Amino acid sequence: MAVVITEKAAGEVKRILEDQKYEEGTKLRIGITAGGCSGFSYSLTLEKEFDDEKDSKYDYHGVEVVVDKKHALYLDGTTVDFYDGIDRRGFAFNNPNATRSCGCGSSFQA
Repeated sequence: MAVVITEKAAGEVKRILEDQKYEEGTKLRIGITAGGCSGFSYSLTLEKEFDDEKDSKYDYHGVEVVVDKKHALYLDGTTVDFYDGIDRRGFAFNNPNATRSCGCGSSFQA
């Protein structure tokens, strides 16, 4: 299984790519970094870099998604969605590997 982004999240990524005039071929990199109140924080970046040996690449709803294979163990099965409501706005992660997460959902422990 891989990291998946919903159609709504893909739409928001496309909007950002267009509004900020990113070059064609720019990909969404999903990863983790050490830190946050629970141990790991999620990372979303837009970049052109892709290493066939170190990264896995997927296409969801017209958005190229790249995940470092070292991060895949922690992110396998994760769904990234986008919320745009009165109470919150932003990307949200549903990670089945998380044994604990912080109240805001931006960091986790696995």
